[in-house]
Amino acid sequence: MRPVSPPVSKPLDVEASRPRRAPSRTLLWPAGLAVVFTVTQLALVVPGSGLGWDETVYVSQVGGNAPPAFFSAPRARGISYLVAPVAGVTASTTAIRVFLALLSGGVLLVALWVWRKVVPTPVLTGAGALFAGLWITLFYGPRVMPNLWCAFGALIAVGWFLRATADTAGRRCRASLAGLGAAVLAVTLLRPADGVGLAVPLAAAVLLVPAWRRRPAVPAVLVAGLLLGAAPWAVEAYAHYGGLAARLRRAGEIQGSMGWHMAVDDHVRALAGRTLCRPCDVPWQYPITAVWWFVLPLLVLGGIAAAFRARRGAAAVVATVTAAALAAPYLFTIGYAAPRFLLPAYALLAVPAAECFVFLLTSVRPALRPVTAILLAVGIVAHLGVQYAVLSRAVAGSRSTRENFTAISSALHRLGVRPPCMVSGHQAVPIAYYAGCSSRQPGGHDASISPDGIAAAARRMPVAVIVAAHGAPPPYARTWRLVPLPHAPGRDHYAAYLAPGTTHTEGDTPR
Repeated sequence: MRPVSPPVSKPLDVEASRPRRAPSRTLLWPAGLAVVFTVTQLALVVPGSGLGWDETVYVSQVGGNAPPAFFSAPRARGISYLVAPVAGVTASTTAIRVFLALLSGGVLLVALWVWRKVVPTPVLTGAGALFAGLWITLFYGPRVMPNLWCAFGALIAVGWFLRATADTAGRRCRASLAGLGAAVLAVTLLRPADGVGLAVPLAAAVLLVPAWRRRPAVPAVLVAGLLLGAAPWAVEAYAHYGGLAARLRRAGEIQGSMGWHMAVDDHVRALAGRTLCRPCDVPWQYPITAVWWFVLPLLVLGGIAAAFRARRGAAAVVATVTAAALAAPYLFTIGYAAPRFLLPAYALLAVPAAECFVFLLTSVRPALRPVTAILLAVGIVAHLGVQYAVLSRAVAGSRSTRENFTAISSALHRLGVRPPCMVSGHQAVPIAYYAGCSSRQPGGHDASISPDGIAAAARRMPVAVIVAAHGAPPPYARTWRLVPLPHAPGRDHYAAYLAPGTTHTEGDTPR
């Protein structure tokens, strides 16, 4: 009699023990979530918002209201490509905002659709709700910034990765590999550093997990996506920055000489609504805004344990490790903070966090489920209330910025600074965009012209040099006419030095 071999277990099969549902039913809740996410942006974030500094740089590359702004070494052009279909046709900020709000809702649904065969619908919907409910996610949904799109790309890439490692062959495997490669390419095109942070842990997972080593196509696709996505950035480095090493070096300088920096506390303080905390030497005034940030690791750990019990541990672990790889550079190598930097990590950590919530709701004794549900509901409502309050503050700041730059640009127009024109000095990039002028700086991160070049330009067109109130002008503008500029409440006061030949065309000097 032949001995019977014990059955071989497959603990890393992401498809294991998942109840099957009709596709239409599986996507019903995620689709509803995507609609709510989009409508919330259109109602709360889009109205009255203006383009910020970085946004004016990205939009100006493909159209918009002004000539292309200087494109500094750390930037990548992926987000400009994304808004090109709208910005190339109209300079309307509202049109761009509405386009991105609609697109972000659609891409959120796509990301959840990719995960539908990895986790059950309650986890899928819960993860989407946790991520979409953050003020950071809502605020950046309609904004021309790459971080949220990197978050969606990372979530899609990890979902396709898990499906590619589970599918052995055939059309589904090829589709998963194609989706994985495309997602890594898109993230790298948007932010090359995030592309590396995404591809490296996934490639390492293939090498470390024995069951996945038989999938040589997966690391090949990861490398291909990374190289293709980084190619435009590398080509531009040789064309305009003196080579790849020179661009990397300059990018590091602009980011603040990257090295060991403990920026965890900076990110905690920035959660109160600071879109950029640099330098982040402000007091921690609103600790309640960071409560969720400290609870998140506990939810993730609980979610990983719950996922292993449900034989979905691989998905939770891969999502968590990849999130850590994406977050680590921003937490420990850059000496300042912006909440948007961690959006890719939040998108991935929402998966194990949702696993924890679903476990708490379904695995307690039936008699305790109503109490558990009430406690969780109270906590979630309180969390959403805080997120709404911070979102309102951030949106109000955006509207104030728009009012400020609009007033300044209108004043410059009345003073004769109209296209074709040039603006330099403080806040030159956004002010120039709003005024329809080119922006050029003789020094700093955006150095793109010499002082002699600005003086020469002043003989051909109106030129304004913006200074902070009571600030000294650069040497080449000391003899130029000084005029005060208007400002919105709570904003800094600025003045402009106008080149000779720039004359009033309407009204008096602005106040």
